[in-house]
Amino acid sequence: MKTRNLILLVLGLALWAATACSRPPERNYLDSLRSYWQGVYPDGGKTLYCGKKFRPFDRSVNVEHVYPMSWVTKKLGCGKREQCRHNSPRFNRIESDMHNMYAARKDVNRTRGAMAFGLIKGEKHHFKDCDFEVDFRARRVEPRPEARGRIARAMLYMADEYNLDIYRKQRRMLEKWHRQYPPDMEEKRHNAAVAKIQGKPNPYIK
Repeated sequence: MKTRNLILLVLGLALWAATACSRPPERNYLDSLRSYWQGVYPDGGKTLYCGKKFRPFDRSVNVEHVYPMSWVTKKLGCGKREQCRHNSPRFNRIESDMHNMYAARKDVNRTRGAMAFGLIKGEKHHFKDCDFEVDFRARRVEPRPEARGRIARAMLYMADEYNLDIYRKQRRMLEKWHRQYPPDMEEKRHNAAVAKIQGKPNPYIK
C-alpha cells in the first residue's frame, strides 16, 4: 500500500510539474518594458502626443498607457497600482499589454494623467511646442489630430479585450476618430512589432 501511495504521489507531482511548465508565464509590466523598448523602438522614434523625435535611452521620454491604469484599478477594485501588481494577475496582464503603450514626453504624460480625451474650444496649447490642449476643470485633454486614431484604437482594443469601461459619449467619439483617422505606416509598424512580441495584433489596425 505504501509503495502504491508513493507511486501515485510521484505521478501526481510529475503531472503538476508538466502542467506548470506548459502554462504561459504571467506578464509583468516592469519586466516587459525592456522588451517593449527593444522590440518596438530599438532605434528611437516619435512621441505620441507631440511627435517629438527621440533616440534610445532618452530620459525625457517614457511609456504612456493610453487607457489609464487608474481606471483599471478602480474597475478591478484591487487597491492602488502597486497593490494590484501584487494581488491581481488580471491587472498585470492589462498593465503589460503593449497595444496600450506608446512613447510619450514625460511632462505631457504627467499632465494628461488619467484625464479623458475630448475636444476643447480654441487652440490654446498647454505646451508651447506641442499641439496638446488641457481643460483641468472638465478633466479633459485634446491630442493632436495625428495621434487621435492611434489613441482611439488603443482605447477601443483595451475595452473590448479586457471588458473595461468607456463612457458611451467617449466611445462614440473614439469610434469617430477611428474612422476619421485611419492607421498610418507608423501605427501599423508599431502594431506589427507588438504582435511579434505578444503573439496577437490589435484587430482595429488593418
